[in-house]
Amino acid sequence: MSHPKSREVVLAIELTGELQQALDALRKAWKLDPATIPKGLSGSETKEGVFTLVAAEAAFTTLPGACVIKGLGAIHLLGDEPAFEPGASSKTLLLKEMPDGWRFSVKYVAPIIRERNIK
Repeated sequence: MSHPKSREVVLAIELTGELQQALDALRKAWKLDPATIPKGLSGSETKEGVFTLVAAEAAFTTLPGACVIKGLGAIHLLGDEPAFEPGASSKTLLLKEMPDGWRFSVKYVAPIIRERNIK
Protein backbone atom coordinates (compact mmCIF):
# COMPACT_ATOMS: atom_id res chain seq x y z
CA MET A 1 0.00 0.00 0.00
CA SER A 2 1.52 3.31 -1.04
CA HIS A 3 1.28 6.45 1.02
CA PRO A 4 1.47 9.90 -0.54
CA LYS A 5 4.34 11.83 1.03
CA SER A 6 2.71 15.23 1.32
CA ARG A 7 -0.48 17.06 0.47
CA GLU A 8 -1.15 20.71 -0.22
CA VAL A 9 -4.47 22.41 0.49
CA VAL A 10 -5.23 25.92 -0.76
CA LEU A 11 -6.87 28.00 1.96
CA ALA A 12 -9.84 30.27 1.42
CA ILE A 13 -8.97 33.45 3.30
CA GLU A 14 -10.13 37.01 3.78
CA LEU A 15 -7.19 39.30 2.97
CA THR A 16 -7.43 42.49 5.01
CA GLY A 17 -5.63 45.75 4.27
CA GLU A 18 -3.49 45.33 7.39
CA LEU A 19 -2.38 41.86 6.31
CA GLN A 20 -1.62 43.11 2.79
CA GLN A 21 0.55 45.89 4.24
CA ALA A 22 2.33 43.44 6.55
CA LEU A 23 3.08 41.09 3.64
CA ASP A 24 4.37 43.95 1.49
CA ALA A 25 6.57 45.23 4.35
CA LEU A 26 7.92 41.73 5.00
CA ARG A 27 8.75 41.28 1.32
CA LYS A 28 10.59 44.64 1.20
CA ALA A 29 12.51 43.76 4.37
CA TRP A 30 13.42 40.36 2.91
CA LYS A 31 14.73 41.99 -0.29
CA LEU A 32 16.94 44.37 1.70
CA ASP A 33 18.22 41.81 4.19
CA PRO A 34 16.83 38.24 4.41
CA ALA A 35 18.12 37.92 7.99
CA THR A 36 15.63 40.55 9.20
CA ILE A 37 12.54 38.37 8.86
CA PRO A 38 11.42 36.46 11.98
CA LYS A 39 12.79 33.03 12.80
CA GLY A 40 10.73 30.24 11.25
CA LEU A 41 9.93 32.28 8.13
CA SER A 42 11.88 32.12 4.90
CA GLY A 43 11.43 33.77 1.55
CA SER A 44 12.35 33.11 -2.06
CA GLU A 45 11.70 34.71 -5.41
CA THR A 46 11.56 33.18 -8.87
CA LYS A 47 13.17 34.71 -11.95
CA GLU A 48 9.71 35.94 -12.93
CA GLY A 49 9.43 37.86 -9.65
CA VAL A 50 6.96 35.56 -7.84
CA PHE A 51 7.67 35.89 -4.11
CA THR A 52 7.01 32.93 -1.82
CA LEU A 53 7.03 33.13 1.96
CA VAL A 54 7.28 29.84 3.84
CA ALA A 55 6.30 29.57 7.50
CA ALA A 56 7.60 26.52 9.35
CA GLU A 57 5.35 24.64 11.77
CA ALA A 58 6.85 26.50 14.74
CA ALA A 59 6.07 29.92 13.23
CA PHE A 60 2.29 29.60 12.87
CA THR A 61 -0.71 28.37 14.79
CA THR A 62 -4.00 27.30 13.29
CA LEU A 63 -7.12 28.08 15.31
CA PRO A 64 -10.76 27.53 14.34
CA GLY A 65 -11.38 30.25 11.76
CA ALA A 66 -7.90 31.79 11.88
CA CYS A 67 -4.22 31.23 11.37
CA VAL A 68 -1.70 33.30 13.36
CA ILE A 69 1.75 33.82 11.86
CA LYS A 70 4.61 34.97 14.09
CA GLY A 71 5.78 38.42 13.08
CA LEU A 72 3.01 38.92 10.52
CA GLY A 73 -0.42 38.75 12.12
CA ALA A 74 -3.61 36.76 11.85
CA ILE A 75 -5.31 35.43 8.74
CA HIS A 76 -9.09 35.00 8.79
CA LEU A 77 -9.94 31.60 7.30
CA LEU A 78 -13.24 31.26 5.46
CA GLY A 79 -15.20 28.07 5.95
CA ASP A 80 -15.49 25.68 8.88
CA GLU A 81 -13.46 22.73 7.63
CA PRO A 82 -10.00 22.17 9.18
CA ALA A 83 -6.95 23.21 7.15
CA PHE A 84 -5.37 19.75 7.49
CA GLU A 85 -6.19 16.28 8.74
CA PRO A 86 -6.02 15.53 12.48
CA GLY A 87 -2.70 13.87 13.28
CA ALA A 88 -0.92 15.50 10.33
CA SER A 89 2.76 16.31 10.75
CA SER A 90 5.42 18.47 9.10
CA LYS A 91 3.00 21.33 8.52
CA THR A 92 4.21 24.28 6.43
CA LEU A 93 2.30 27.43 5.49
CA LEU A 94 3.02 28.76 1.99
CA LEU A 95 2.17 32.34 1.03
CA LYS A 96 2.71 32.96 -2.66
CA GLU A 97 2.28 36.31 -4.37
CA MET A 98 0.48 35.57 -7.65
CA PRO A 99 -0.36 38.10 -10.39
CA ASP A 100 -4.00 38.13 -9.20
CA GLY A 101 -3.16 38.39 -5.48
CA TRP A 102 -1.79 36.28 -2.65
CA ARG A 103 -2.41 32.52 -2.49
CA PHE A 104 -2.26 30.80 0.91
CA SER A 105 -1.85 27.06 1.25
CA VAL A 106 -0.85 24.48 3.85
CA LYS A 107 1.47 21.62 2.98
CA TYR A 108 1.54 18.65 5.36
CA VAL A 109 2.23 14.96 5.68
CA ALA A 110 -0.97 13.03 6.32
CA PRO A 111 -1.00 10.53 9.19
CA ILE A 112 -0.15 6.96 8.25
CA ILE A 113 -2.85 4.54 9.32
CA ARG A 114 -1.91 0.91 9.03
CA GLU A 115 -4.53 -1.82 9.16
CA ARG A 116 -2.55 -3.76 11.75
CA ASN A 117 -2.88 -0.84 14.20
CA ILE A 118 -6.68 -0.56 13.85
CA LYS A 119 -8.62 -2.58 16.43
